[in-house]
Amino acid sequence: QVQLVESGGGLVQAGGSLRLSCAASGRTFSSYDKAWFRQAPGKEREFVAAMRWTRATTYYADSVKGRFTISMDNTKNTVYLQMNSLKPEDTAVYYCAARPRSSVIVTTSAMFDTWGQGTQVTVSS
Repeated sequence: QVQLVESGGGLVQAGGSLRLSCAASGRTFSSYDKAWFRQAPGKEREFVAAMRWTRATTYYADSVKGRFTISMDNTKNTVYLQMNSLKPEDTAVYYCAARPRSSVIVTTSAMFDTWGQGTQVTVSS
């Protein structure tokens, strides 16, 4: 069973950058599909970015495309979310998630069965 621990959140001014990390336990993490979701106060959890286990395919929500990048370091068993040009509307708790590998990109939170505890990102205007 894979366990996930996020870090890297914090307070940043609009236009700034943050890099979130999601460290995984378990030697099979490289064979999992990974994703990042976020949830702002009073809103539903929404998809941010996803990566298939091969790392060859990534997918982004329109709201973050061109600003955020998902990546994976298999040697560190860690998935990252590089966030640039941050906006106040990016403020949310960010969660990493994993699921057994599939043949297509999955962006629905209900399809992910392993979650981290979340890390707060606050972007001030």
